[in-house]
Amino acid sequence: MEKIYDILIIGGGPAGLAAGLYAARARMDALLIEREACGGQALVADTIENYPGFPNGIKGPDLSDWMTKQAEHAGLKIESAEAAAVEAGRPEKEPFTVALIGGGKLKAISVIVATGAHWNRLGVPGEAELTGRGVSFCATCDGPLFRGKDVVVVGGGDTALEDALFLTRFAGKVIIVHRRDRFRAAKILQERAKANKKIELCLNSTASEIVGKSRVEGVKVKDAVTGREKVIKCDGAFVLIGLVPNSDVVKGLVKLCPKNYIITDDQMKTSASGIFAAGDVRMKILRQVVTAAGDGAVAATSAERYVERIKGTEYPGGK
Repeated sequence: MEKIYDILIIGGGPAGLAAGLYAARARMDALLIEREACGGQALVADTIENYPGFPNGIKGPDLSDWMTKQAEHAGLKIESAEAAAVEAGRPEKEPFTVALIGGGKLKAISVIVATGAHWNRLGVPGEAELTGRGVSFCATCDGPLFRGKDVVVVGGGDTALEDALFLTRFAGKVIIVHRRDRFRAAKILQERAKANKKIELCLNSTASEIVGKSRVEGVKVKDAVTGREKVIKCDGAFVLIGLVPNSDVVKGLVKLCPKNYIITDDQMKTSASGIFAAGDVRMKILRQVVTAAGDGAVAATSAERYVERIKGTEYPGGK
């Protein structure tokens, strides 16, 4: 007979691993698929200082490794595969089919989408090589690492200016590099940025290279008007030009917000019965390892109850 899992988890970041841990402990027949190494964006974080339980912080790869081992120790099955699309049968009557890139299909009674999101990147020399070594895409995550140091923020939208203002709590100086002569962020954010003495503006300029050997030493910028280039010396470069949710796998199947994040309720339920979402791929106000893990735990519990209801094994009166 064709294998049908109770829960199929798509994505092996903190949300997916937490969901897998809770599903395995509930003795659900669960499978997690991840196209790369488990850990998500935490894998490229040099140090995570705001995850509870680690007063001195913890290396991102170490936390990812421990999360993976803990889930596997509980009995979670993890396979290397990438989902192409979730195909719905008749809700609550037929299992979901998940088509895999490269061929093959998996079936499950419920699906947890924990595919995360990815930061838009500049695509310039030094960016990839120095990610986690001074190049960051999250001021909330890494801002405290730059106390008293100079940092460059690349971007001109709400996120860029909000995070630049946040960074002034720690950094000695924040230089905002933006390709146009004015920002597209909300006016009040522009006013606050211009009034902040720790912030310097570098407008009509594009970042053409992140400079440094083992760590960020500066950002090379090109003047859009004169074409001249210069290097802004700094210890960190925050690339804040937008975040894109990896929601294509369920596009057209569940409701998305205008920015394509998956809409869920507080039980991680989507608009499609039997499909749940957790972590950065869903619409929320804070995208951090700790919130992703919490989402995963809730999603797994909701999926467990859904599966038991479908099988007719749920506990009388609920749990």
